Amino acid sequence: MATYRIIVIPGDGIGPEVMAEALKVLRAAEANFPGLRFECKEYRAGALCYKETETDLPAETLEACRTGDAILFGSTGDPSIRFPDGTEIAPQLTLRFVLDLYAGIRPIKRYAGVPSALAGDPAIDYVIMRENVEGLYASRGAGVKVGEQVAVDNMVITRQGTERIVRYAFRIAQGRQGAVRDKVRRVTCVDKANVLKSMAFFRQIFYGVAKEFPGIQTEHAYVDAMTMYMVQRPLHYDVMVAENMFGDIISDLGAGTVGGLGVAPSADVGDTLGLFQPSHGTAPDIAGKGIANPIAQILSARMMLEWLADRKKDAQLAQAARAIEAAVEQTLADRRNHTADLGGTAKTPAVGDAVAAAIGRTD
Repeated sequence: MATYRIIVIPGDGIGPEVMAEALKVLRAAEANFPGLRFECKEYRAGALCYKETETDLPAETLEACRTGDAILFGSTGDPSIRFPDGTEIAPQLTLRFVLDLYAGIRPIKRYAGVPSALAGDPAIDYVIMRENVEGLYASRGAGVKVGEQVAVDNMVITRQGTERIVRYAFRIAQGRQGAVRDKVRRVTCVDKANVLKSMAFFRQIFYGVAKEFPGIQTEHAYVDAMTMYMVQRPLHYDVMVAENMFGDIISDLGAGTVGGLGVAPSADVGDTLGLFQPSHGTAPDIAGKGIANPIAQILSARMMLEWLADRKKDAQLAQAARAIEAAVEQTLADRRNHTADLGGTAKTPAVGDAVAAAIGRTD
């Protein structure tokens, strides 16, 4: 039996609520795949942790993240609890930089039964690759503020950092079936190369790396135009790659076209470590009400198993990941399982129960 050590960080707000459902689904996966065992241990991080201990990322938690097989992360932060400089608590950002989790993987997929914000409920299915440790976010904690008159944050683009995220994007494209509309494997560079030298450099490196993948079509788009294209022709896209800040923005836009952040999982991975979390925040306004959507957290756990399967060459992990995906599809197809954000009345635990039960019914 293969045992995997999962570092669990429930976080703040609705984080513990949706995490409980993801762990429920992992236990169901264990029951249906006897060759797997997940050793899940919870650790503290986040805004409440900062308020009580004066640190948002305890040394014990960081060390566990360095040594575990994978990190299953909830949501952290609280607008009412901030650092002295006014910025919000976000240990997940710290972990990206400290653990070099440079590849942000943001699947944008509409599941049958989930209404889209776009006419006709199109069968959207593409991936946004976000560079995680450079770009404008490299200035986090290091920007300059001069009195009350001037503040400056710098955009940082390096050849090494850009090459590795672009290569990752092309490898993701190699493993997919192409864009929904034409089945063409395609990687789109999203930038602002017409204005910023840093972005012109990003695009230059993109096309240099693209030469290593002659079987994949390449194109580029300015980020402002892309926000229109993602609404007008989402079925054209397969994989996108973008700088940190731009990737952050278009990821939320993409989620909005497929049902919202409640169904939007994500992964932040490096060469050896991986962190998996929902794209949504802590939603303190609904915390404790039992109405949060756990699907994004559950799908993040699915991404974790898929990533581990590739790293550990474990076929059962891959099967379990597919079973969770199929169970989510079955669950969302029945609108009785939709939470308030999807226009339904289902409670958080009931959705987790439905997904867990469906795992046993998938092929």
